Amino acid sequence: MYKRAAMIGVLVISLAGIGLSGCKMAPPPDRQSQLIAKGRDLFFNETFAGNGRTCGTCHPAENNFTIDAAFIATLPKDNPLFVAEFNPALKENFENPALMREFGLIQENLDGFDDLKNKFVMRGVPHVLALRTSVQSPAGPRTGWSGDGAPGDGSLRSFATGAVIQHFTKTLNRVPGVDFRLPTDEELDAMEAFQLSLGRQQDLVLPLRLKGTVPKRGQAIFLDNKLGKCNLCHVNAGATANFGGGTLGNANFNTGVEDLPDQPARLTGKAVPRDDGFRSPGDRTFNVPPLVEAADSGPFFHNNAIETIEGAVAFYDGDSFNNSPAGAALKKADPRGVGIELDGTQIVAIAAFLRVINTLENIRQSIELLEASRAAAASEEKRRNLDRVIRETQDSIRVLEGGGLHPDAVAHLQEARRQTEKAARSVFFSRKHTGEAIREQKAARAFLAE
Repeated sequence: MYKRAAMIGVLVISLAGIGLSGCKMAPPPDRQSQLIAKGRDLFFNETFAGNGRTCGTCHPAENNFTIDAAFIATLPKDNPLFVAEFNPALKENFENPALMREFGLIQENLDGFDDLKNKFVMRGVPHVLALRTSVQSPAGPRTGWSGDGAPGDGSLRSFATGAVIQHFTKTLNRVPGVDFRLPTDEELDAMEAFQLSLGRQQDLVLPLRLKGTVPKRGQAIFLDNKLGKCNLCHVNAGATANFGGGTLGNANFNTGVEDLPDQPARLTGKAVPRDDGFRSPGDRTFNVPPLVEAADSGPFFHNNAIETIEGAVAFYDGDSFNNSPAGAALKKADPRGVGIELDGTQIVAIAAFLRVINTLENIRQSIELLEASRAAAASEEKRRNLDRVIRETQDSIRVLEGGGLHPDAVAHLQEARRQTEKAARSVFFSRKHTGEAIREQKAARAFLAE
């Protein structure tokens, strides 16, 4: 009996030791991680004592940190985005609900609040991915569609302050301390840290070793400064311009977007004043957005004028661009005096290239999130990461299928999505399914690039 009891005791101690050794203590979060986590909470949950909106109302993570008509149609009637529809104090001159629901347009008073009925513009919501690579310029930060999306110094911190004043107010009086509270310095630091953590932390280095015939040709046209000329203003498909003899950082150009005929919002007959762009009064210029994330974050341009990535590329072959100051500058810089002249197949090829690099970025993020979910100690963090992967993977599938590209990669992405969904539902086999999802993401990537 003694020997048996002793053996049982040893076994219990051994099993306990195995359990303890398998449960490694997670390292304490560093200060930057804590700041980012605080910023995430503020971004999605803090209303700043206003009308119920948060930053995430217009920049939801589940829709690539932007909104469009398709996403808006899925929201319940009492969503804070629709506050102008159920708050009498904001019924007029705060939003245009019809244009919001049909075209994803938000009303902005960039030239001040002294004449709300007449001094406004209608703009789409820019995503906030890869901000670390896209907002800097020698003349200071460029935020929003025109580069002056923030009051004061134009920084991301000021951008948040401007958003609260513009979009969070309870009434059109916009009195701090009454209609909302302004963010504190500590809150602004945290939200800035969170936004800078989103998406890519560095630009691509083109050319990539792509595998598809049409995307490869699209990349060549994109980089050809005599043909596509795209790389002059979107170096490495980012938001940095290198035009006119030097790197301009995130630069502003008048590309003639406001001169497009048949702009969808104006076809409705509703008042849509011309958007004068940068500064007040404006100089009709708008800043350069990054292109890596473009294919799954449309509609395109500051006014959501074009729905598809192919249409956005085709814009630069049209009269509105080639007759604009930016188009004239390209002609002048070309030894042949030619602007951008692309044929249909070339437009499709550039769009195919943009679709592929968007998908590659989605895969990169998905693998990173899958690996983070395996290491996550908290179930909430794990679930959040897996939900993001499901959405990113669905975006990848949609982007490739929309261009008729890489069906083999699509098949692997569909399996990656299924495995991720299983990982999200499973308790005991989550790590197994997560590992399978990582392998499928990598298999899809192998069909896109070497």
